[in-house]
Amino acid sequence: MSTGTARPLSLLHVDFEGLYTRHLGRHSQAGININHLLALSMLWFGVYAFLTQGARLVGVPSPWGVPVGLAAAYLLVIGMHSPPRVILATAAFLGLLVGSVVALPTVPGWAAPLFLLLAPIGYKVQAWGHKVWTIAADMSDFNRRFPPGRDLNLILLFYEVPVCLNYLVFRPRDWRR
Repeated sequence: MSTGTARPLSLLHVDFEGLYTRHLGRHSQAGININHLLALSMLWFGVYAFLTQGARLVGVPSPWGVPVGLAAAYLLVIGMHSPPRVILATAAFLGLLVGSVVALPTVPGWAAPLFLLLAPIGYKVQAWGHKVWTIAADMSDFNRRFPPGRDLNLILLFYEVPVCLNYLVFRPRDWRR
């Protein structure tokens, strides 16, 4: 699709392969992809754990339904535009995430919000990765097709895990040191 006829960015119209190719412009090194997946795992674990702990603390009869429901909704969103193998890899990732959240013992009410600290820590870990792995391509063409800003950030919030998994699990030929 040419830049002139490209649809505006939205979660309803995601070009997964285009988004993946854009990703390679700044994240072609294996280390930064591992770093990003670790950082995103921390972020999502913190959010899922906080919400699950909150459900336990207010007496929700099946608090495991919170992370399972979130993971299912997430898979539905990314499943609309991701290749089947990436959906399966993401489902496995989510299975580990949800399993680890559900396995946590219930914490005191005052401690549950502490899980949210993993979100900014994960963000800092991700930002730190850009200082260690610095290879990047000219992003001018990609920035025209995927303009930086709120819409791209929302799409990346959903698709960065599947894109990193695609890179790490299925595309080793794209790895650089």
